[in-house]
Amino acid sequence: MAVLSQVKYETIYLAIRDLHNIATYPIQKLCEIAGIQRSSYYKWLTRNENANEHMNRELIQMIKDAYQERNGILGYRQMTIKLNREHNLTVNHKRIYRLMKFLQLQSVCRRKRKRYLRSTPEITAENILNRKFTATKFGEKWLTDVTEMKYGLEQKAYLSAILDLGDKSIVAFVLSHSNNNNLVFKTFDIAHKEYPDATPLVHSDRGFQYTSKIFHKKLADAGMTQSMSRVSRCIDNGPMESFWGMIKSEMYYLRKFSSYNELENAVSEYIDYYNNHRYQKRLNCMTPIEYRRHRGHTAA
Repeated sequence: MAVLSQVKYETIYLAIRDLHNIATYPIQKLCEIAGIQRSSYYKWLTRNENANEHMNRELIQMIKDAYQERNGILGYRQMTIKLNREHNLTVNHKRIYRLMKFLQLQSVCRRKRKRYLRSTPEITAENILNRKFTATKFGEKWLTDVTEMKYGLEQKAYLSAILDLGDKSIVAFVLSHSNNNNLVFKTFDIAHKEYPDATPLVHSDRGFQYTSKIFHKKLADAGMTQSMSRVSRCIDNGPMESFWGMIKSEMYYLRKFSSYNELENAVSEYIDYYNNHRYQKRLNCMTPIEYRRHRGHTAA
């Protein structure tokens, strides 16, 4: 509570000083509006700032800048990692939580439930992955799925993506007007072309695209093994579901998209941010691509 009290009055005093210096408002009137004594303000003005007060003041500005930079999607955990990484700090997450709470800043993210459609499968596979969501290296286990997004006047678009469990990166993605076989096949072809030597276990739900004979043949021809979630068990593809929740809460739900191109650009920008700039605590506070390179150097 002492820290919050210091921050509270620090912010008030700074506002009074700035309003007086910039807009020449009378000190007496500003103090009355703020509900503090004029003597207290002058005592603060002539004081010697201690290290803790100085640090809080700098942190507050860093938090505001970072929060605005990512349009309010950063919660206190992500904020802590970002500030520590980008400003070479060792600040505890509890301190960031207190400061963000005082500033009334919290992540604007929210989640929506996903709807599932039943399909008649041509081919099914066992749940080989069996919720073993860890991998020792890149290209060992891939998860894939399709999610729906909207733009304009309730027009629909469909995002297909492949996620690697070794570094949590998005290996390939495609946005399309239609949720069809070609969407999934194109996503796979991009990933296979980019990483031709990778022969991962490929896990999906039982959507019609993944149970098609053509998709099964594509995997077999590439030397990959197919795995599928059990019926109505979305948790079997948990990390992929988590990514959908993340991109929707941190980007999609925060704005309205008037056109397909606007949505497509936003998706591309977010996935680039996710792969190259979004720090993850479970990746030792690195980004997915950074973590992949780090593990590659470590293994070497």
